[in-house]
Amino acid sequence: MYLLVGFTLGVIVSYLAFRLLSLTISGAVASAVIGGLIFGLGGLPWASLLLLFFISSSLISRAYRIKKELLGEKFSKGSRRDHGQVLANGGLAAGLALVYWCFPNLEEVWIAFAGAMAAVNGDTWATELGVLSKSSPRLITSWKVVSRGTSGGVTLGGYLATLAGTALIALAASLFAQPAGLIIPLVIIGGLVGATIDSLLGATIQGIYYCPNCNKETERHPEHRCETITVQIRGWKWMNNDLVNFICSLAGAGIAVLGWQLIR
Repeated sequence: MYLLVGFTLGVIVSYLAFRLLSLTISGAVASAVIGGLIFGLGGLPWASLLLLFFISSSLISRAYRIKKELLGEKFSKGSRRDHGQVLANGGLAAGLALVYWCFPNLEEVWIAFAGAMAAVNGDTWATELGVLSKSSPRLITSWKVVSRGTSGGVTLGGYLATLAGTALIALAASLFAQPAGLIIPLVIIGGLVGATIDSLLGATIQGIYYCPNCNKETERHPEHRCETITVQIRGWKWMNNDLVNFICSLAGAGIAVLGWQLIR
């Protein structure tokens, strides 16, 4: 019964997101499955964190869609999330919901889920809001000034957005588990570390390409928006942005759980 209700809610939310142009068709299908598992197996606490991430990130993305479209040649995909992006941000969370269903008394599962959600929310807020920063981004590995939208580029504004995104999830997580004084900083730290690792991977081993027609660096492959074949200039071809985002969520979960075990 819980799963039936969960998948019903997952389908409704995904359909609405599709109608609001936040998801592609494949993204809506993946979202319905992931949402159904989390809603059905995790209940209100898990659903709250997932919805908080999805709604807040979607609203921010829509609010600054025009600004991001100006940098569209940089990003591998548009503002509508497809199945790869949905799985990257929510796949680990759905897996943790299955673990929670088997071991409902294991505190670490909730901490891991909160850390994962904080990481992907912080990273998404940084991506969406970081482009608004007045200062030029710098590559996280060398501190060299790079153009806006460059993978691995960071700004103070972007990090403040990351902090805000992780704090939002941490505060919500503390409403469903105690002690709040421990959960909040652990989830925030997990989220910040996860988002930082995302930037490090973007600056080092993520596959980055070059469009000879537009003379621009991009994540898009095999074709740029102008339909020109892009040429790989650094990183590993199989390390795309979706995999980087998944590792971001995994790092957020791992750091939060590690801190919980060390302190508790």
